[in-house]
Amino acid sequence: MPGASNSNAKSHDEQFRDKDKPAQIRDSNIVSAKAIADAIRTSLGPRGMDKMIRSGNGDVTITNDGATILKQMQVLHPAAKMLVELSKAQDIEAGDGTTSVVVMAGSLLNASSQLLAKGIHPTTIADAFQVAARGAVDLLKKLATPVDLSDRESLLKSASTSLNSKVVSQYSNLLAPIAVDSILRVIDPKTASNVDLRDIKLVRLLGGTIDDTELVDGLVFTQKTSHIAGGITRVEKAKIGLIQFCLSAPKTDMDNQVVISDYSQMDRVLREERQYILNLCKKIKKSGCNVLLIQKSILRDALSDLAEHFLAKMKIMIVRDIEREDIEFVCKSLGCRPAASVDHLTPDVLGSAGLVEEVDTGFNKVIKVTGVANPGRTVTITIRGSNKLVLEEAERSIHDALCVIRCLVKNKALIAGGGAPEIEVALRLAEHARTLSGMDGYCVRAFAEAFEVIPYTLAENAGLNPVAVVTELRNRHANGEKTAGINVKKGLITDILEENVVQPLLVSSSAIQLASETVRSILKIDDLVAARG
Repeated sequence: MPGASNSNAKSHDEQFRDKDKPAQIRDSNIVSAKAIADAIRTSLGPRGMDKMIRSGNGDVTITNDGATILKQMQVLHPAAKMLVELSKAQDIEAGDGTTSVVVMAGSLLNASSQLLAKGIHPTTIADAFQVAARGAVDLLKKLATPVDLSDRESLLKSASTSLNSKVVSQYSNLLAPIAVDSILRVIDPKTASNVDLRDIKLVRLLGGTIDDTELVDGLVFTQKTSHIAGGITRVEKAKIGLIQFCLSAPKTDMDNQVVISDYSQMDRVLREERQYILNLCKKIKKSGCNVLLIQKSILRDALSDLAEHFLAKMKIMIVRDIEREDIEFVCKSLGCRPAASVDHLTPDVLGSAGLVEEVDTGFNKVIKVTGVANPGRTVTITIRGSNKLVLEEAERSIHDALCVIRCLVKNKALIAGGGAPEIEVALRLAEHARTLSGMDGYCVRAFAEAFEVIPYTLAENAGLNPVAVVTELRNRHANGEKTAGINVKKGLITDILEENVVQPLLVSSSAIQLASETVRSILKIDDLVAARG
């Protein structure tokens, strides 16, 4: 009988462990996800620190962009990967706020952990957070100010706020107008409801400084022209053709050998090849083409030295190795169509431009196409920098600024920055929580307090006393100063709208919705199961 009692005791322990397992899994998920949030928390805001990321092959990236840091970070835990996906989702939806959304999710997970410790069921917390997130977005909409896309100053303020938290923040006065003007050139401000960022091509050019970055109303190719003797490097009133076929003698479909017994036969073969290539070049010239673009996928022998020589004699500029993924952009910009054979290269498939010329940038040469009729509304931004790391970070920063303006096109509303909206929402949600009864009141109050992580982190990263700053912010907002926020540069709390620190409503609202959805998903996980290989 003693054995039976031991058996009963053992089964009781196993039952206890099974009952305790969901809580352990949930705690493990929350701890792992919070670790990701803590890792990039110091990168938030204009005074945020940068991360140096070294890849397995030795490449180094220096950035404070949340999406970039998380994308290159090696993350193993499944729950932690959910925060990486969260940052990616925010990048796709808004293009900015990728650090904020992860920090906010980490704070909500911390609040959830405390609620779980009080014995509140995870489903109750998840449902209350969903309602609170909806309420927070509604409050943000009430705080928002409508913006007109013809108001260039408002767009500049938003772009500058985005750039001020980047490594290249000292160049925000140059880069913000470039970002705004490029968006305004590819859309109709009166009717646009979205922006296709594929219409704006970013070209990195090593050499010079970021001050040399410029907006080109046309195309820029990093490829060089043909430098055979007499090669053309400048063409006015250009007629541009894009070909996807070989400029060389035809080859047989089957592998075979041709045996030549004397020099006269060899001479005849060479004459035939020469005549064939000459006829191809004459047909290109007859079409009216004076600038020839050749797709990269065509083999190197597609443009033989002989064809290059003939085209140079005919005053036709050659630009080869056009990337396959650039074909659509080139065609849209120039109004041309790619030709698959010389018979398809007719005047109606050619594009036109006022000037095509090879320009020496000091460090390298590029081909600039300007004076384009531009039926497709496209522009090119040439980004300059002294080294590869600066170039890459400048490109990421400009992309984020473009995304911020795109947010204003999609949802034409602005809110204050500097932690002002988060404190306001936290206060109003806390007031609402006092009207709720039972567990919902606890959960909504915890959700509201979690919002304070944004101003707290901004103050902490700026070297201020975060507790004192958040307390003063809370008092000011309680007294009706809805736009009081942290002026990081001055180290003071000021009316943040007067400081022109603004951000699109879409960035903050999508961050709240995506962060709360991710936290709700993590809360509802109660087991970790390994799948078959």
